[in-house]
Amino acid sequence: MNKFLALSVFTKVAEHGGFTAAARRLGLSVSAVTKTVARLEDELGTQLFNRTTRQLHTTDFGQEFYERCVRILADLEDAEAALRQGSVSYTGRVRVLTPFSFGRVTLVPELPAFLRKYPDIQLDLSFSDGPVDLIAEGYDVAVRTGEISDSRLTTRVLTRGSQVTFAAPSYLARHGTPRRPEDLQNHNCIVGRFGPEWSFRGPDRKPMTVMVRGSTIVNSGDALREAAVAGIGIGQGTWWLVRKDLERGAVESILPDYALEGMPISILYPAQRHLPAKVRAFIDFLVAITRAD
Repeated sequence: MNKFLALSVFTKVAEHGGFTAAARRLGLSVSAVTKTVARLEDELGTQLFNRTTRQLHTTDFGQEFYERCVRILADLEDAEAALRQGSVSYTGRVRVLTPFSFGRVTLVPELPAFLRKYPDIQLDLSFSDGPVDLIAEGYDVAVRTGEISDSRLTTRVLTRGSQVTFAAPSYLARHGTPRRPEDLQNHNCIVGRFGPEWSFRGPDRKPMTVMVRGSTIVNSGDALREAAVAGIGIGQGTWWLVRKDLERGAVESILPDYALEGMPISILYPAQRHLPAKVRAFIDFLVAITRAD
């Protein structure tokens, strides 16, 4: 058996969830893909997939084997590239997934410097705040917010920052500045996609929540920020979302003594020991611009 081909076929079937999609990606017949996986299972003496008439899922052993195969194939790809080129080169496409607000505020303004330094790297940027299967969708790097748990991925925290409650000076001039979290119940609060229960750190240093309400409900961090800047009401979000507005005085931070640590913002990428140079360069770039902030 051609072990390299067998591992390549197996990983594509696992990533695409079926023999037909994998065959199309590999340029092989469905029959060839099916037989290759069957021979690999026979040689290993175990079942790699649970098969139904409509779905295909890896078994527990199959998932573990898949993660090892990904690392092995990545090492082989890196070794071949180094032999062909004689050195590591920063060329090719990097597919990136980022939240809307992080991409707009933090990433895009800094891209000119990255592209000047690496003119042969092409960035393919996608923006989404929802859950995405990084491997199945073929992304090289993703920036995500919140606690992430996926054994197939390497996770590196960029920043946590703080949770900021903020409002425009015009709003505070009209309605006054809250001194305690409970005071928010008498203010017009802009409710975001995380709901009306806002979190704070109480006087006893323990987490506390306040139920807020207001005239505006939005499901976008950017829209929430714009609404606060316009003076509609008080908003709450991560520091990196509004840091430039804070710097220029478009909004003011309120209740800072009650602020909690924000959710982590992390880089995610497929688990492998040796990253392609183009991916490693982009990850280093994300770390640098986040530390600069």
